[in-house]
Formats: sequence, C-alpha cells, structure tokens
Amino acid sequence: MDTHNPEFAEQAAITASVVPDELRIGFWPKHFGSIPQWITLEPRIFAWMDRLCADYSGGVWSFYTLSNGGTFMVPEPDGEKWTLFNPMNGNGVEMSGEAAGIAVCLMAYSHHACRTECDAMTEHYYRLRDFALNHPECSAIMLLID
Repeated sequence: MDTHNPEFAEQAAITASVVPDELRIGFWPKHFGSIPQWITLEPRIFAWMDRLCADYSGGVWSFYTLSNGGTFMVPEPDGEKWTLFNPMNGNGVEMSGEAAGIAVCLMAYSHHACRTECDAMTEHYYRLRDFALNHPECSAIMLLID
C-alpha cells in the first residue's frame, strides 16, 4: 500500500486544546508574530462577531491551539447557543460558542490573508478550516462563511 497516496494515508484527527490563562499573554506574538499587522487580528475577530451576532456585546474569549498548528478563539460562555447572520450571503445559523468562534476566526483570517497577502496567514486559515471541516457543526460554519 502506498502510504504517500492521500487516498490510503490515514488522517489523524485534529484536536483542540484550551490555552491556559498564564500563556494567554504570549498567544498572539507566538502564533502570529511574523504576520504583518498581527496586532489587529484580535479586535477584528471581535468586530466580526459584533457584525454577525446581534446578541454579542463583548466579553471574555478562550484561546485554543490545534494539533495541526492552527488556532482560534471562542466567546464565553461556550455552553449557550449563538445566532449569527451574515448579510453578505444572506445565511443565518444558530450554533455553539465554539462553532461561532471558529466561523468568525475563519472570516477574520481570510480577510487578513487577502489584506496582507501573507502566506503564513493563509496557512492559519487552512489549518483552522481543516479543523472546521471535521467539526460536528461544520455545515453551520460553512453556511455562515460561504
């Protein structure tokens, strides 16, 4: 069997891990420090959530790293459902906080990659997208961002 052939190669599941509070301070420079204008990413993610979710009014977010090198943020508390509507495509969804965080991070990452034309930012987008494609709420995430 040719293990280099993607058809036969086993794909390891991408896992997410919450960033402990004591490591939050270094999250952005560690993962995005080489990307132009990286300092604007966090407020842009908040702005996307504000734009897409009428009920969002700020708050604390959890940071996550992915086993494939990706990252994302989740608004707290994660246990409640969030209703998001994207006026650019006319799609609305109800989703968990985790799915909402993934969706708004994908939107922010995509726009930042286009704005900066930075390959490293594009890689961040695809790492998170790979995680999103196997997420239980994949359909809602993709409907919102498409």
